[in-house]
Amino acid sequence: MVDPQRVVVLGCGYIGLELGRQLTDAGHDVVGVRRSETGCAAIEDAGFAAHQADLTNPDDIAGLPEADWLVFAASSGGRDAEAAREIYVEALDNVIREYGGRESPPDRLVYTSSTGVYGDHDGEWVDESTPLEPTTAKTRVLVEAEKVARERSAAYGIDGSVARFSGLYGPDRYRLDRYIEGPVTEGYLNMVHRADAAGAVAYLLTHDCARGEVVLVTDDEPVDKWKFADWLAAECGVDSPPKRTTQQRLTDEGLSEAARRRIQTSKRCSNEKLRTLGYTLQYPTFREGYRAAVDSYGNRTAE
Repeated sequence: MVDPQRVVVLGCGYIGLELGRQLTDAGHDVVGVRRSETGCAAIEDAGFAAHQADLTNPDDIAGLPEADWLVFAASSGGRDAEAAREIYVEALDNVIREYGGRESPPDRLVYTSSTGVYGDHDGEWVDESTPLEPTTAKTRVLVEAEKVARERSAAYGIDGSVARFSGLYGPDRYRLDRYIEGPVTEGYLNMVHRADAAGAVAYLLTHDCARGEVVLVTDDEPVDKWKFADWLAAECGVDSPPKRTTQQRLTDEGLSEAARRRIQTSKRCSNEKLRTLGYTLQYPTFREGYRAAVDSYGNRTAE
């Protein structure tokens, strides 16, 4: 463990709020950065300090607070690849340049990425050594951003790490109805609960590990989507949802090209490195992670 640090969480949203709570509880001085007043209010409600800034605005970047550790968890808001580039590559690069040029640069940077960078591996296992084969314009931007996070940071003497998240879920993101109502398309689900996504980032920082490295952050058990949907239905006391194959799903003429590529992407993500580093998952599988959602569903239907 390390002494209390000044931590700035850039793009302090779904994961950042949980990360800020965890690091604050551990005694660190955390500031969350959001663009909007509403976002800043959410940070303050979570129990730590907020700073309002637009990460695409150079003046706002110059005014960011000092930090020992930086976490770049900003989102492009689900927009197109060009919007993703503006945040994940350009804003990230500008942030690193700003902090790197200060009298006392940060010691660490953690950039939160996505397992979408792997592309399709036909259901086979992937880990940190697997070659990246992004299949969409947006995931190609993420690959570029990972390089910026590690190489640009190093040029300024900042140790940049990449936390590569699988599918995030948790409070407000269980998407229960999608799976118990269906139809559910075949394939694998690679997931990590919000508490563990944030917990893993906190662990990398507080245990001073994986400097300059990539760490895949996912739970212990990639699960077949059909089996997952059947488990959820049984736990919720409802009939199993209708199923469809990948080919059946691809007959939908309204699908975008990017959506088609995502549907055809299949892989199973390994967390062996995260485990080896010593992190213990709060929610090792979907069974523990979805328990609160299942219980909530039961209470809702009983009313």
